[in-house]
Amino acid sequence: MARTSFFARIGRLAELAFFPSFCKTCGRLLENPRERILCADCLDQIRLHRSPGCPVCGRFFDGAGESHLCGSCAVSVPSFSRHRSAGRYRDLLKDSILLLKYRKFRPLAAVLGRMAHESLRGEEDFWLGVDLIVPVPLHKKRRRERGFNQSEEIGREIGKRAHIPVVRNALRKIRNTPPQTSLDHRERANNVRGAYVVGRKNVIEGKVVLLVDDVYTTGSTLGECARMLRREGAADVRAVTIAQA
Repeated sequence: MARTSFFARIGRLAELAFFPSFCKTCGRLLENPRERILCADCLDQIRLHRSPGCPVCGRFFDGAGESHLCGSCAVSVPSFSRHRSAGRYRDLLKDSILLLKYRKFRPLAAVLGRMAHESLRGEEDFWLGVDLIVPVPLHKKRRRERGFNQSEEIGREIGKRAHIPVVRNALRKIRNTPPQTSLDHRERANNVRGAYVVGRKNVIEGKVVLLVDDVYTTGSTLGECARMLRREGAADVRAVTIAQA
């Protein structure tokens, strides 16, 4: 055993010498074999959000107080019944999402999925009755360029931890819309209107569906996806994202 451990350490030193890997946020050398892309110190700095929020759309409220219905949900109830985010879209959580999406560091999806699941551990009723996970889809052109759908990768990790199956192609994106980040609230809603269709109606009919996406800003994308799922027979649609802007 000691001999094996000795050779393992030698192998690790050789790997560090010839193929060094550094944290993509702070630049520190990744010395621990379990560290990938981000160092343990940077991961420890990512904080899950615990403040009060809207029980429907999940919008975080700043400061103390209790959770209550936000003004938007009081006026117009979203197509999804509940949405929750793991944290705010800033600092290292934002950096991690950008590294996953645009630098294609795919292993970060498992880290982010674990955080999303961890953030909801105290809400047992959120998971009650959920039959399947449906990732928000990318248009086929965007998926081909990226090589994967980050929401699907995140959803797979959540599904593994919550013991819920992930269903691919339950939704399809049929229009390659401009990125939502460049649009205002009204433009976002118009941008995604009619962009998604249900691809597997028989799978979602009568089911409680959990939608998974990476970032929540105005809720337009989740709202449109949930609207299509419910129109085609889903009994209920809930949603989870990694961060909200």
